[in-house]
This record gives sequence, C-alpha cells and structure tokens, in this order.
Amino acid sequence: MLTYKTRYSILALVHLAREYNKGPVMIGTIAQEERIPKRFLEGILLELKKNGYLDSKLGKNGGYFLIRKPDEVNLMEILRLFEGAIALLPCISEKYYRPCEHCKDEASCTIRHTFKDIREYTYNKLAETTLQSLL
Repeated sequence: MLTYKTRYSILALVHLAREYNKGPVMIGTIAQEERIPKRFLEGILLELKKNGYLDSKLGKNGGYFLIRKPDEVNLMEILRLFEGAIALLPCISEKYYRPCEHCKDEASCTIRHTFKDIREYTYNKLAETTLQSLL
C-alpha cells in the first residue's frame, strides 16, 4: 500500500504537470485543490526539488514548477524515491536484493517466480506511466 507521502507527491506532480510552462504554482493552491495538508506538502515539494523534479521561485508570483517535461517523469521513479523497492520480496528486488531466508533454492522457488512476475508487470506499468499520461 502506498504511503500518504507517495500519494500526495503524485497528486502534486500531476497538478504541476497540468500547469507545465505556465509559471510557478503556490503551495496553498496545490494543497487546496488536491486536498493535501499544506505542511505535509511543503516537505514533499522540498524533497522533489532536492531530487531534481521541481524548482521554485520566491516572491509575490512565486511557487513551485516542474523542471522536467511531464512525459519524462514516470511513476516508477516517484515510487522508488518515496517507497524504495518496487518488489514485494527482497529476493526479487533489483536495487534492494537480499537472499530469501526461507528459500532452499531461489531458481526453483515457485513463490519467488510468481512474485517476480508481479514485480515485472508492476515495474513496466509504472515505468510507462508518465505524468503526461495521467493528465
């Protein structure tokens, strides 16, 4: 299950994708229109900025804006940023692999094979789903 942080980050990014190249959007506007607690959103936007997705402008007409094109940001990146591994089991994770403590032989483990198929589908679906495709 996704954390609120991940869900809110996706909502905020889609909101900013709708406003791409139209100038900065104030935090309060995003918070109100997407029904995200403003204080929580501030931290999320700072983290997205730190990781190269957003920039901000101070002042009367300030706010946040995407610095990458909406079709260049996919959900897989965002999930990895906020959730870590995509895989449900550590023995099938690409970035966070750990051997299974219960498996006698990973190559013949039917449970592992099933969850690997789920991971592959999930990875591919998230990788092909861009902010642009969610508009």
